[in-house]
Amino acid sequence: MNTIATDAQNMLNLSAKSVAKPSILILLKPNLTLLFTLFSFTCLAQSIKPDSVKKLSEVSVKGYYNHQPLLRSVSAVNLVDSSAIRNQQISSLVSTFNSVPGVRMEERSPGSYRLSLRGSLLRSPFGIRNIKIYVDDFPLTDAGGNTYLNALDVTAVGTIEIYKGPEASIFGANTGGAVLINPPGVAQNEISASAITGSYGLFHQTADIKHRFKNYSFSFTEGYQKSDGFRQNSAMDRKYFQTMHQWNYSTAGSLKAFAFYSDLAYSTPGGLTATQLDQDPKLARPATPTIPGAISQQAAIYNKTIFGGLSNSYQINTHFKHVIALFTSYTDFKNPFITNYEKRYESTLGLRTFLDYARENEDFKFNAQVGLESSATKSQINNFNNNGGEATAMQASDRLKASQDFAYLRLNFDINSKLLIELASSLNFYKYQYESYFPVAIASQQRKFDAQFMPKVALSYLLTNDFSVRASVSKGYSPPTIAEVRSSDNNINNNLQAESGWNYELGLRYKTKNNRFYANGNIFLYQLKDAIVRRLNQNDAEYFINAGGTKQEGIELETAIWIIRNPSSFLTGLQLRSNYTFSHFRFEDFVSGNTAYSGNKLTGVPENILLTSLEFNFPKAFYLFVQHNYTSTIPLNDANTVFAKRYHLIEAKAGIRNLRISKTHLEVFAGVNNLLNVNYSLGNDLNAANGRYFNPAAGINFYTGLTVKL
Repeated sequence: MNTIATDAQNMLNLSAKSVAKPSILILLKPNLTLLFTLFSFTCLAQSIKPDSVKKLSEVSVKGYYNHQPLLRSVSAVNLVDSSAIRNQQISSLVSTFNSVPGVRMEERSPGSYRLSLRGSLLRSPFGIRNIKIYVDDFPLTDAGGNTYLNALDVTAVGTIEIYKGPEASIFGANTGGAVLINPPGVAQNEISASAITGSYGLFHQTADIKHRFKNYSFSFTEGYQKSDGFRQNSAMDRKYFQTMHQWNYSTAGSLKAFAFYSDLAYSTPGGLTATQLDQDPKLARPATPTIPGAISQQAAIYNKTIFGGLSNSYQINTHFKHVIALFTSYTDFKNPFITNYEKRYESTLGLRTFLDYARENEDFKFNAQVGLESSATKSQINNFNNNGGEATAMQASDRLKASQDFAYLRLNFDINSKLLIELASSLNFYKYQYESYFPVAIASQQRKFDAQFMPKVALSYLLTNDFSVRASVSKGYSPPTIAEVRSSDNNINNNLQAESGWNYELGLRYKTKNNRFYANGNIFLYQLKDAIVRRLNQNDAEYFINAGGTKQEGIELETAIWIIRNPSSFLTGLQLRSNYTFSHFRFEDFVSGNTAYSGNKLTGVPENILLTSLEFNFPKAFYLFVQHNYTSTIPLNDANTVFAKRYHLIEAKAGIRNLRISKTHLEVFAGVNNLLNVNYSLGNDLNAANGRYFNPAAGINFYTGLTVKL
């Protein structure tokens, strides 16, 4: 059953109305035609007969134990369900995330993820920052602000909730938003295995066992993935194991355990200049007369991470519920790079707990949550000379400890099942300690940031049973991560300030009564101060600065329509989806040295992204899925003197689901990526030194796979 993915969040602060209104009106003018076109599908949708499509009003988002119907949610949230994930290539999360408006995931080489919610790539040379990510009840983001999303195998993902815009009121320090990953549940006893093979040496194998008893259920998941990569020095290898256990020890209490181990290794080919790109896009970064190349230095990432969590939920009485979660992780991280060899050892310990109160009568429902989250991450960072992939003489040795704590309060008022009001806030505390051992010994010192109050006010109102409007105003806050304070230039930068800003948003959702057509739209204005921006010196060592501010105006539109839904016809189903993202993002008050960048486009953010997909369903569970992605030009430096070219990507996947041999269920599928064989980069190096901006992505490539379930 397909569930329509969606986003939602919004409210315009009346005190800021005079500021926001002109900007939003200007923003709308070039896009009104598209807006009216998307909503004109309504006439067609109303004429389609009702079917068994799951009602949108029944679909809910978890929002960390605060379930809300998606149609009425006050947040700019997209729900990516299992049916949407299985339509994509299931060896990578890139296409899945990129199917959501306002979201952009990049993969410079296999395994090297970057994730952006509304243009938050300024700080991310690799990895993920200023976004808070949870797996089930547990924060995957550590206290230092870093998230190893690429440690997860796609098999570990059941559904994804993506909250766009600052959600610091509930999830702590973030300015981009939050992502909640829900592992696959244990609905029935099952043993399954899959294998995928494809171009450039792709091989991805998974297996899992699920079993449910009366009061206890468990799952064990294993995955192995490798790829030779499109470019030189871009091979990838990941071994993954995950287990989940739930024990309902009483009618009121439930205990859950979750753990995974990931052993990830991927080579890093490095950026190319425009000349090198034209010469041969498969090249790894070549050597220069003074600096060796990526191949000779065996540039790569080696990440071994073990993560575990234990949570308990207890319904005290009809009104009160208590949830507590403990989590811990350890990472052994090694990065032989062109100019150095970094070894990093990180350990995290944390707790999240809250008390939930709920009361309802016929025309009024009230829910309140008060809670806190506390975590600490210790980092031991050593840098050495890199001699052909071997660590030699030490360059630097430091110890850092980040502590991140916040307490939050959320109130929800549901009046007549029409008006939903959310009042939420958090009080955030952040500090880090640092101590240097080499080349100069520095005794332990501490930097403590001022406590930050992060409010959010949001509402959603049902104008009819099928049409809701929403509005929100919220504040985001994200202090510098440990990787930014102590970056690869081996200096501890105590001058970095936390970035913060206010986000104002309006939105709507609409569905037809027969649930065949759905439309969703967001308009937002986000004003960020002290935005953190990455810089590279001539040796490609990175450092970070505060870039004044940014003004981010955007539109996100989403539609979905079942054109055909007839089990008795040759074509049993035809669904059309269309998503559009318009990002008018500009620097404000940004001066670096003697150069002013105010008014320039935000680095790394395409102004227009249009994604369209068609899903064809035929008898005997045969399907065909086709997706087109148009991405406009992308500024690659703050001066806006270099741009990546616009591109069109077409992906297709076809297969047969639910083939049966006795009690065995089979799925056979095959797919193609980049059908037009377009030359493009899926993950450029921003503000790169010496013009090395480009990380070419693979041309046309194929894959095929088989899934078996018992």
